[in-house]
Amino acid sequence: MLISRAFTILMIYRVAITVSYQIFTVAVGWHIFELTQDVMALGLIGLAEVIPYFCCALFAGHAVDVLPKKKIALFGCAVYALMGAVMLWVATGDFQQNWLKPAWLMYFSIGLAGIARAVVRPIYQVLFAQALERSQYSRGTAVGTSVFQMAQIGGPAFGGVLIAWSGLVSAYLSVVVFALIGVMALLAFRYQEEVSKPSADSIWVSIVEGLKFVFGRQVMLAAMALDMFAVLFGGAVSMLPAYVSEILSGHPEALGLLRAAPAVGSTLVGLWLARRPLDQYAGRWLLAAVAGFGLSAIGFGVSTTFVMAALSLLFMGVFDGISVIIRSTIMQLLTPDNMRGRVSAINGIFIGSSNEIGALESGIAASWLGLSTSIVFGGVVTLLVVMASWFLAPKLRYLNMRDLQSDAAR
Repeated sequence: MLISRAFTILMIYRVAITVSYQIFTVAVGWHIFELTQDVMALGLIGLAEVIPYFCCALFAGHAVDVLPKKKIALFGCAVYALMGAVMLWVATGDFQQNWLKPAWLMYFSIGLAGIARAVVRPIYQVLFAQALERSQYSRGTAVGTSVFQMAQIGGPAFGGVLIAWSGLVSAYLSVVVFALIGVMALLAFRYQEEVSKPSADSIWVSIVEGLKFVFGRQVMLAAMALDMFAVLFGGAVSMLPAYVSEILSGHPEALGLLRAAPAVGSTLVGLWLARRPLDQYAGRWLLAAVAGFGLSAIGFGVSTTFVMAALSLLFMGVFDGISVIIRSTIMQLLTPDNMRGRVSAINGIFIGSSNEIGALESGIAASWLGLSTSIVFGGVVTLLVVMASWFLAPKLRYLNMRDLQSDAAR
């Protein structure tokens, strides 16, 4: 049974911090574009988040492996609350006679989001492994992904409605509230704490050990690299504020709904895969899913109506959901308990940071090629990445999940 007290509380925690982050991203994206009317300003959101993420991720992974897990998770929630509080100050403050510029504080708050994500990503993977038995990982990953995507549906939609009806102040206040809900869920989470004994090796030796582990396993490395390049070039969500404003002439509600559309697709496929895991031909399913993601991005790039854009984003979510579940299951099955923090941090650098770098790439491409052309270009590059992976990673192409359970895929 997946429904245990620990697993349920862990899902509440994940929903809370995900909704907090999603409302923040919708609100700050709309806020910045409203002030600047510049797609490059949207691209800089990704850069402002990924720099602190890169700087902190590997150290956060090491800390997760050797320090009390709950305290680290609580720190992540506190940073989420702080970034919401900073933006609340920006939305309510008068900066006309102040040396502080609103844009500086906005990008500082976005940087805090990068720090928080560097902590939250690996700590969730560790707590997930504590809440479930190994035999439940595949189905648990599907359930967890569905819950995560439901939060990604509710968060952006709720954020867009708050901005339209109550303004940015209410949206930023809700960021803080949901972060505090995450704190309460963590305080209720009970599990057997297993803190590793301090090693005589330095932090750098520990980090290098994690890197060697990942780079020494072709299936794990290929799955990470495939998703990294696909998200880097195929991600179109970061341009949604500009797309809604320039192409659809829409409002914050449209932004929230379109932002939620990929999560709807991921949720639906996650619920399906919770009952029917893709254990056989998992590698081919992964490659096909990323190809479908690229084709959907192309469809979004040529969209001129809300319905067409929403359907394209919905299918992007479906294919991304398949990819995430397969990749996450690979990570959980291959990683020993004492290295989950470091491996998850490395995976976060591959996958999580590519979202932010992709946002910067999308901003630059949109300013050079135009908004629609840049999105189509990213989808085409994603298809080329899939073709390259098909030939360069044969172990991934022929992967079955049972191979991982027997440690045959190395």
